[in-house]
Amino acid sequence: MTINWGIAPIGWRNDDIPEIGKDNNLQQLLSDIVVANFEGTEVGGFFPDAETLNKELALRDLKIAGQWFSSFIIRDGIQKVESAFKEHCEYLRTVNAAIAVVSEQTHSIQALGNNVFTEKPTFTDEEWDVLTTGLDRLGEIATTYDLKLVYHHHMGTGVQTAEEVTRLLNQTTPEKVHLLYDSGHIFVSDGDYLALFDEHVDRIAHIHFKDVRADVLEICKADGKSFLNSFLAGMFTVPGDGIIDFTQIYARIKAAGYSGWIVIEAEQDPAKANPLEYALKARRYIDDKLLEN
Repeated sequence: MTINWGIAPIGWRNDDIPEIGKDNNLQQLLSDIVVANFEGTEVGGFFPDAETLNKELALRDLKIAGQWFSSFIIRDGIQKVESAFKEHCEYLRTVNAAIAVVSEQTHSIQALGNNVFTEKPTFTDEEWDVLTTGLDRLGEIATTYDLKLVYHHHMGTGVQTAEEVTRLLNQTTPEKVHLLYDSGHIFVSDGDYLALFDEHVDRIAHIHFKDVRADVLEICKADGKSFLNSFLAGMFTVPGDGIIDFTQIYARIKAAGYSGWIVIEAEQDPAKANPLEYALKARRYIDDKLLEN
């Protein structure tokens, strides 16, 4: 059992709203990660070419876990997606990543103004078949680059709930398609964060630790906020600052003998939640509540 602890760049700069944290550059982000004693990060949309990134990583002895890929398999067809995914995987191989994060964005409302709690999209049976067949193909491609494809269930998409995750995993090949378990997304979606882990522990190859502020969540639901406006309001936070008990999840992770990355990810407005302050808060929680038990 070997766990690498990382923290995502989304607390410093957000790809969905580029103006947020735009003054936080790569060097600041990576140096903050070192100060907070994490081993690495995921690639953000503002990251440079692989050669430049590798130099900055080497200066700080940091690693890259992986990077998000927005797939549109249902909308565009697998042949069109393949080409972009191969470029994605080539970059990840060059920066020595372990996984490629994939999320199907056909019909997604995560970047729109829709009520994320009541207006999520769904897929038809035909669309499910197109998606899962396509994901198997992308998984095959990922393995040729020594990467694992991990699917990210996400609020505001057609694969959000535990039921939808189960359908996706049942219709894909275990050796080709793995699961990214995200505590925050599944809690906001289903009100539970343990059942999904327990049911699909054998498919989990990447983990996001994201906490949720219960009071803010209820306000966002009542107001019918979008996904973007919900996280801007402070719905998400780092472990130890919200309602989720990560000691329960971590006990399961250890019992399963999981090896891989656990990445702290909390979409927040860096103008309201200082990125380094929250990175240090997460690190203290990990050290005091998880690693000491």
